[in-house]
Amino acid sequence: MTPSESGAHPRFAEALEELGLGELHAQIRRFPDATRTAAEAAAAIGCELSQICKSLIFAADGTPVLVLMDGASRVDLELVRRELGVEKVTRAKVDVVRETTGYAIGGVPPFGHRTKTRVLADRSLLDHDTVWAAAGTPYTVFPMEPKTLIAHAGATLVDVREQNP
Repeated sequence: MTPSESGAHPRFAEALEELGLGELHAQIRRFPDATRTAAEAAAAIGCELSQICKSLIFAADGTPVLVLMDGASRVDLELVRRELGVEKVTRAKVDVVRETTGYAIGGVPPFGHRTKTRVLADRSLLDHDTVWAAAGTPYTVFPMEPKTLIAHAGATLVDVREQNP
């Protein structure tokens, strides 16, 4: 399967080739309906919600940072703030997400972004043999072993998951 046939975003398809991951094109799954949320993606794939790898952009003292989080959990902004040693962490605005990554919210992959950003990956992703992440569009996802995904994203492994009381 060629990169264009996989349905992946062209920038993401190019990133796969650059990383020597061209074989992943054949594993990318495209859905007729958008899978913008982790719940929509899990339902379409037929996997557990926690097997979805969300790629979330935050602003840490105004600087974009990517947090990779399992689909069943929420990011604890205070833990991210402490991890980064910054004053304030907020959700990035839509235009900042697109400007930083080159992708729209709901389709941001864990790597292959327009600009290099700091990446944090929550340890909860390691609870699975395979996780699914966006392939650059709200309609496409790909599977990958979590340690491999974290390595390709250049992520630091952290504990930034919101703990339920």
